[in-house]
Amino acid sequence: MTFAVPRRSRRRIAWAAVAVSAVGVALFSAATYLTGDPTLSRIPLNPGIALHYLTIVLHALPASLVLLIGPFQFAQQLRARRPKLHRVLGRVYVVSMIFAAVAALVAATFSVDGISSQIAFYLLSVAWLYTLYRGYTFIRQGQIQLHRIWMIRNYALSFAAVVLRGFLGIGAAMQGIFPTLSFADIYTTSAWGSITICVVVAEYFVLNRTIAPLVRKRQPGERAGIPS
Repeated sequence: MTFAVPRRSRRRIAWAAVAVSAVGVALFSAATYLTGDPTLSRIPLNPGIALHYLTIVLHALPASLVLLIGPFQFAQQLRARRPKLHRVLGRVYVVSMIFAAVAALVAATFSVDGISSQIAFYLLSVAWLYTLYRGYTFIRQGQIQLHRIWMIRNYALSFAAVVLRGFLGIGAAMQGIFPTLSFADIYTTSAWGSITICVVVAEYFVLNRTIAPLVRKRQPGERAGIPS
């Protein structure tokens, strides 16, 4: 016997899964880099660049704040009941993301993981800033639906950090089976894979959860306007 899960319940489960994983990664990352100990860095440091660790810290801490805030900005009940809180958290989100993205661009320049991973993080940082700009512009214009679409894309790029860590865990496990796998290979593959998956999932939600419902709402009115 099978039981159908109501759509609202599926959405709550999906939101909870995103929120729990994002909060977990954010707290873990923040705790690591708040120590100020370079030996605890999860990213290989460039020994020739003394500021490399600092740029990673300046990226990781505000990025952790972005991960923490993001899920609650998509909670419909919170937006409806506490609109002022939504706006305040939105401003913190914007400022944190700008710092995190700029620091990521610098940190990627110092990376020792190869040109492929550098390109991945350059593209991610630029896309991060661009989607944020679009989302901010639309909310300033009062275009809420377009704001929501671009912020879905923006947070999906943020969530790539969570997916990245999942892939790194899988890669570490695979090293036991394939000893020739290097960390650089695993890291580069995980970086591109996490970005790609998050972009695809974001577009799925934009098309099927945001644009499609709006189209369905418009269709009866459009048909009513057609002369018989």
